[in-house]
Amino acid sequence: MKASTFLRIASAIAFLFAIGHTMGVPWTPATDAPESALLASMKSLHFPVMGTDRSYWDFYVGFGVSISVYLFTQAIVLWQMASLARSDAKRVRPLIVTFFVSYLAMGAITLRYFFVVPIVLTVAMCICLALACLSAWRRDAGM
Repeated sequence: MKASTFLRIASAIAFLFAIGHTMGVPWTPATDAPESALLASMKSLHFPVMGTDRSYWDFYVGFGVSISVYLFTQAIVLWQMASLARSDAKRVRPLIVTFFVSYLAMGAITLRYFFVVPIVLTVAMCICLALACLSAWRRDAGM
């Protein structure tokens, strides 16, 4: 398969990642008393940050929403890279490698802190990006 095909698949995986992450709002399924107490504490404890009053909950939600935005952005950029790879795979290859290295790091983080679905999506993304890079290299080498 061509690099552009693998990048389109990677884009779809990133889109699934973004949808799944966003659907997880508020990212904390509090069901019992200790969890509810922790969330209440996160929401009630306010402190000044650079002249603004914030809580730990504000940061928690803000970072969660930011991650969703970045994941949707990745899906769009990967789709755009697929279009570029059709005409100039050699120039897209460094971008593919950058995403690949990023997802390798995410894989280590995901293995340590998260659960099976993001682990599977991260592994699938690494495979697609590795194959896209290999395909772009082969195309450039005339293989």
